[in-house]
Amino acid sequence: MAQVGYVRVSSVDQNTDRQLDGIALDKVFTDKVSGATTDRPQLLAMLDYVREGDCIHVHSIDRLARSLADLLSLVESLTAKGVAIRFHKEQLHFTGEHNAMQKLMLSMMGSFAEFERSMIKERQAEGIAKAKAKGVYKGRVKTVDDDAIRAEIAAGSSFRKTAEKLGVSLSTVQRAMRA
Repeated sequence: MAQVGYVRVSSVDQNTDRQLDGIALDKVFTDKVSGATTDRPQLLAMLDYVREGDCIHVHSIDRLARSLADLLSLVESLTAKGVAIRFHKEQLHFTGEHNAMQKLMLSMMGSFAEFERSMIKERQAEGIAKAKAKGVYKGRVKTVDDDAIRAEIAAGSSFRKTAEKLGVSLSTVQRAMRA
């Protein structure tokens, strides 16, 4: 029975020290990406790693998932596999046995995490709109000049090859060619 930790922060420069500090773990999986999706490299590796009888330790519900649907799906699939999951901040422990109160708490706390995520996105959009109105926000700085993209295409390179060579997306190449 392995004690497995899952740690997530939203960006590379954030510190993971406060999560799962002082808990004896056999293996820890750490993601430094947004929790808006379950398509996270270390989460997927952990899901592949855990076996029946293992216990996953997570600091808090919002570290595992930011959407209620993702949270419920992850907890249900893990417990169906015989893997327990413990959320330390909320003091919830799921083993797969039916417990109506824990299921209610998981749903409520997951709803709060989802609500918090939507409020963050709303405030971010408001801030960007205000900055644009003031002329302060110009968007992200281009990493590749449109002229460089056009030069590659003019030299006979395909849109896809140009995108790969210059390290940009295909839509960036298409947008540069339309401009």
